Amino acid sequence: MTLDDLPAHETFRAEARDWIRRHAPWNRLAEIRQMRFAGQPFASEHEWLAVARDWQRKKFDAGWACLVWPREYGGRGLTPTENVIFQEEEGPFAELFGPFMIGQGFVAPTLMAYASEAQKRSFLPPLASGEAIWCQMFSEPGAGSDLAGVRTRATACDGGWRVSGQKVWTSGAHHSEWGIVLVRTDADAAKHKGLTMFFVNMGSPGISVRPIRQLSGTSHFNEVFFDDVFVPDEQRLGAVNEGWKVALTTLSNERMTLGASTPVGFEEIFELATRAGEDGRTPIDSEDVRLRLAEWYAKVTGMRFGVYRILSTLERGEQPGAEVAVGKLVGASTTQAIAAFGLDLLGARGLAIEDDEVQQLHSMFSFGAIHRLEGGTDEVLRNILAERALGLPAEPRADRGPFRDVPIAPPALG
Repeated sequence: MTLDDLPAHETFRAEARDWIRRHAPWNRLAEIRQMRFAGQPFASEHEWLAVARDWQRKKFDAGWACLVWPREYGGRGLTPTENVIFQEEEGPFAELFGPFMIGQGFVAPTLMAYASEAQKRSFLPPLASGEAIWCQMFSEPGAGSDLAGVRTRATACDGGWRVSGQKVWTSGAHHSEWGIVLVRTDADAAKHKGLTMFFVNMGSPGISVRPIRQLSGTSHFNEVFFDDVFVPDEQRLGAVNEGWKVALTTLSNERMTLGASTPVGFEEIFELATRAGEDGRTPIDSEDVRLRLAEWYAKVTGMRFGVYRILSTLERGEQPGAEVAVGKLVGASTTQAIAAFGLDLLGARGLAIEDDEVQQLHSMFSFGAIHRLEGGTDEVLRNILAERALGLPAEPRADRGPFRDVPIAPPALG
């Protein structure tokens, strides 16, 4: 593939650049830049959401939102390449994509694959405009990396289902209007065979959301409790007991979105390494620093070309495979390594938490830690790549047979 813009792409890029120049929230640029590694520079989460929703609405009204989606669902039916060009031109303002990443990046492809045509036309345009925010309720206290072990149950009733159980680490649930939820509908089936996917209104009676207070002081994650929640059967995605197949669609798009859109921090560490210290020396004068920078540059470049490879696959009308896991696997650990090294370069100053640059590096390190867990841990992604991409033998499993016979892990001892 060529990495240079084709003539049509040059025109498209110029149009996107001009529109962004005239309509982006430039008066909030300083705050938006600080969001690069999950920071929260706005006075409140409410203000952050208001700015993000306003920008998303402007893009939607002008035809710049969700460019690859069909027009009838709120997009423009353009190619993945044109979508990436717009994101490149959007630059720092792409940080405002945060509240909509799950809905537009993970949930929407699932709805497009499994929802009815009427549901797609009803739910996708508000998702594209930022009017509706969606969350993804997968993980549970006993089912995180082992997602197929979910125990939140759905029991059939007149007209639908009754759902009871608990989800945890649900990003953005406290400000979401809708969410998809993976539940167990048959405990007598094998672990991966008795699951079903639904979408639910987060204001439904019986749903309660409890934000989890993080060390940073923010509450990005939540616990979600289902207490005999009624869900109409028409809100089921896919067939009964075939929810694992539906979940794989969501997970594949989650890993692809996270791997393609997450910052790594190379620009920040390169700037720090080329800055002269009080003694007049620059860290990059050291061979060890140059070797580290070269290694990280190679990884960042490899990730970028990996995204281009995925784009080529999508442009051919094909679906990427397990290789979409590479970007997140490499990027998350690289982010943490860069942040730790940056703090080392600052020396004693790295202990000054009130220092803005130190705070950014700490945020970068924490962001990398979170990123190594969400969307599949490093270990899970390595297994996926080993088994599905490289064809290596699968790990032995001790959890076959009916799910109700699968032992529950004992609680950890404190």
